Amino acid sequence: MRGGAITDLRSKIIHASLHLFEEHGYHGVTVKQIVETVGTSKGGFYHHFTSKDELLFVIHDTFITYVLEEATTANATFTSPTKRLQAIIKSFVRVFDLYKAHISVFYQESNYLKGKYQTLIKCKRDQFKQIITDVVHEGIESGEFRATLSADIASMAILGMVNWTYKWYKQTGEKSIDEIGDIFVDLILRAMLSTDMIVSEIYHDFILE
Repeated sequence: MRGGAITDLRSKIIHASLHLFEEHGYHGVTVKQIVETVGTSKGGFYHHFTSKDELLFVIHDTFITYVLEEATTANATFTSPTKRLQAIIKSFVRVFDLYKAHISVFYQESNYLKGKYQTLIKCKRDQFKQIITDVVHEGIESGEFRATLSADIASMAILGMVNWTYKWYKQTGEKSIDEIGDIFVDLILRAMLSTDMIVSEIYHDFILE
């Protein structure tokens, strides 16, 4: 019971901080404001976080870890580069619904992440980017993707396209996050698949399932 209460307090601190950082900015919020909002003490805060910097790191790390783990699972689950990329894109888009507030704070306050925390986040972002680049490269080599594609540029285009979702996505919008993910998959794979893949029946399994 006590362990559950501790976990709950940690979650409450993160939740309150997300809203405070969104409203006032990272430097506009003090630990005192956070604990007053949560209804705990500074001791309660420092039991879970060594500093406000670590709290900001945890906020960033939560959604980056999610997309990295999902991409790693897709790599291990599917043999086809097309199927891997489809799964990676779908989970990548989904993160903007699951961790909407975390991502808003990330884009708003990421410049304040310094030292080891900045290094850890960059490492995970680089790993995620590399997974996408490797999948695109494998798709080109296998003939599933167009031979004229640049794996590096195609990967950056995917990241840029999907990352921009945070600017316009609304949970009350016309399309659900899964429907938006399907649209991204359709747009991206139509641009990348080789002619042989597009005319084959396999295409319908990948794009129109």
